[in-house]
Amino acid sequence: MADFVQSSHTLFVPTSGKGFIEISQVLRSWLDGISAENGLLTVFVCHTSASLTIQENADPAVRHDLMAALDGLAPEHGPYAHAEEGPDDMPSHIKSMLTSVSLSIPIKDGRMVLGQWQGVYLIEHRTEPHERTIALNFIGHSAEA
Repeated sequence: MADFVQSSHTLFVPTSGKGFIEISQVLRSWLDGISAENGLLTVFVCHTSASLTIQENADPAVRHDLMAALDGLAPEHGPYAHAEEGPDDMPSHIKSMLTSVSLSIPIKDGRMVLGQWQGVYLIEHRTEPHERTIALNFIGHSAEA
């Protein structure tokens, strides 16, 4: 029988500027490395100008359209009081607030419970490249604990 475990890890994800970075495979590899069987994976981005989402991973046009929609909701060069860090900073905070900074993903039989066309993405909202910190936590049962 699998034993109950809790395991944590920190990912450092480099970005090349605004866009979606799929992190599904990195998450799968980490879960495999800890022999996760059944439980819950929490994914948390430690920033206020980046976010996380679960979205379609088949057609890149979806991510393009999603980014365009977010840009429409929080355009650069808006009448923002907070402008010290550049014209993309305040819109990035708004986009982060509108999306998610934390995801909870069920794990069953060692795999993330995702739909056929779903992937887990870090969304970089800033124009310049950054290195983003993502905290992972698994709680559940492991085959090797």
